[in-house]
Parts: sequence; structure tokens; C-alpha cells
Amino acid sequence: MRVIVAMSGGVDSSVTAARMVEAGHEVVGVHLALAKAATATGSRGCCTLDDARDARRVADLLDIPFYVWDLSERFRAEVVDDFIEEYRRGHTPNPCLRCNEKIKFAAVLDRALALDFDVVATGHYARVVDGPHGPELHRAVDAA
Repeated sequence: MRVIVAMSGGVDSSVTAARMVEAGHEVVGVHLALAKAATATGSRGCCTLDDARDARRVADLLDIPFYVWDLSERFRAEVVDDFIEEYRRGHTPNPCLRCNEKIKFAAVLDRALALDFDVVATGHYARVVDGPHGPELHRAVDAA
């Protein structure tokens, strides 16, 4: 099976990549560049140059190809601009939730399918359920 692993540079996505390799799949790691201007350092949440370097080190250790995908335009349009507009309306949206939905899941899946990959794996805790119209992404069984 051909697998794209979205690698944030953190432990969860690194373990996911290792488990996919261990299972014998053809694995490619990708890190998402979400800003035009690179952030040299910052919080350990995601999206810094340090995070990209961490993800690359893990990919090198696992001996898998690794790429950085520039999704900054889509991130700006679907997360940042949306946040600003919602905030102007008096709402307080969570940009991380929007990013997970629009970028980390939808955009990565779109690109993976276009590149003929079978599966997208991340470090997010979720489950896939067979729905009436095909596979559906659901919350993990353990809410904690």
C-alpha cells in the first residue's frame, strides 16, 4: 500500500510513519509549509523550521522519501482569511480546527489522491468507519 504520512515533526506523526514502515508499506513523509515567511523558532505546536527539521530527521532515520509541501496559499485563503472574517463578525473561531479540517485532512488527501497514494496517515487520533457512501472519518473511540 502506498502511504503519505503528514509529519508535523512531533512524536505522534513520527510514530505513525514508523508503524507504516514496520507494516511493510511504501511510505512517503510530507511536512506542510503553511506560511510564506518561514518561522525560525516558536512554540512547539507546529509549523516552524525546527518542526520541519525534526520531521526530516525522522524520515531519514526511517529511510523514507520526505517532501515539504507549500500549502501557504490555501492556508491563507481557507484558514487565515476565514479567521479574520469571522472575527470581524464577532465570532472567535479556532484556526487550528479549521487547519485540521481544510488543510491537514482535505488538502493533503486531495494531493495524495492526485499522486495515486492509497492512504493518508497522520498522528491524529481518529478512526475510519464504513459509511453508507464510503469511508468516513470519525472521532477516536477514547474521548480522552
